[in-house]
Amino acid sequence: MTDVKERIAAQLLAVRDRSLAYTAAEDDLLVRQHSPLMSPLVWDLAHVGNYEELWVLRAAAGITPLRPEIDDIYDAFKTPRRDRPSLPFLRPAEARDYIGGVRGRVLDVLDAVDLADPDPLRRDGFVFGLVIQHEHQHDETMLATLQLSGRPGVVRDGALPPGRVPAGPGEVYVPAGEFVMGTGDLPWAYDNERPAHRVELPAYWIDRLPVGNAAYAAFIEDGGYHDPRWWTPEGWRWRQEHGVFAPLFWTRDGGTWWRERFGRTEPVPMDEPVQHVCWYEADAYARWAGKRLPTEAEWEKACGWDAAAGRARRYPWGDQDPTPELANLGHRAARPAPLGAYPGGASPYGAEQMVGDVWEWTSTWFQGYPGFRAFPYREYSEVFFGREYRVLRGGSWAADPAAVRTTFRNWDYPIRRQIFTGFRCARTAAPPERG
Repeated sequence: MTDVKERIAAQLLAVRDRSLAYTAAEDDLLVRQHSPLMSPLVWDLAHVGNYEELWVLRAAAGITPLRPEIDDIYDAFKTPRRDRPSLPFLRPAEARDYIGGVRGRVLDVLDAVDLADPDPLRRDGFVFGLVIQHEHQHDETMLATLQLSGRPGVVRDGALPPGRVPAGPGEVYVPAGEFVMGTGDLPWAYDNERPAHRVELPAYWIDRLPVGNAAYAAFIEDGGYHDPRWWTPEGWRWRQEHGVFAPLFWTRDGGTWWRERFGRTEPVPMDEPVQHVCWYEADAYARWAGKRLPTEAEWEKACGWDAAAGRARRYPWGDQDPTPELANLGHRAARPAPLGAYPGGASPYGAEQMVGDVWEWTSTWFQGYPGFRAFPYREYSEVFFGREYRVLRGGSWAADPAAVRTTFRNWDYPIRRQIFTGFRCARTAAPPERG
């Protein structure tokens, strides 16, 4: 168990370094609200520490609360994001002191805990995985806030592999048949990924790569934002009410599309996956292209089902942890990689870039799987089930490998565009002709 604890400790250190790097700025940037869609950055910073205290120190270790008077301030369900600037949240220096004190105690708990304990919070270090993934998710939220702020300083332009045009068709074929969706054995998987269950799907085609900026620009040039044929009634009303004509952060100057990226203005790279589009935009493009968005089950089967082995892979390429040669994750560069950059990360069916680069919209509403059981609290998933949130899959360039896998489920309102979202299309395969 020593090696497991060392890996957990290393991940706790890495995610905290990331949180502190994103909040190493002047206090004014941290305490201001840059959009009613987002919390002040310092709220997110202290929230991850309060969450860690609640679950590791109090729930798993039974330690007396350190700061019970701030619980309501950092309860994400008590105060919506737009109202959080009015809360008496901790100032930046106090927030850093608080989360540092929590983390020191958490490491003491990790050192003493029995990872073979039958308690489900402690077994296999689940509670540590819970807080590590939660903090990485808030770090990605911080990046979205920083993008909305327009302030420079967090762009990382690390090297990414060059793009390529894959040989063969632009779609891959997924034959009809049963597969196992979800998981029953990944120790840090969330409740909404469980239980594993069998799903039967008809044959379909799915795009080999995410939809790129060049293809999306063609949709715009063809009048896609001004033709109600391609939009659902709700999507068309949203487009008209908000005057939307392109992805968020895009502007047109003469014959060139430009984008704002972390305080920079630059030409839109036409060889990258499109990002910052909402579900309505993705759905309209798919209709214009004569296709549709994949269902969540179609997406997961195309991503990770290994029919030859009769089992699901943890990642499209297998069970090996992500590396820079396989996927664009972990904010190595603050942008999607060029299309076709990761042939080694292809799924068993040949679909590429299904993990990393952009979150991908699916056509599915967020619901629990058959046999779903909330754990460790129903507010993580269950309260969001219904017909309000669409499922996103795959993880973006801003997602950390610790919070990404074939079965991971994200969700958001269909109008959301500030998150690092894109999509790929699918279509139902024609039935075979009878002789």
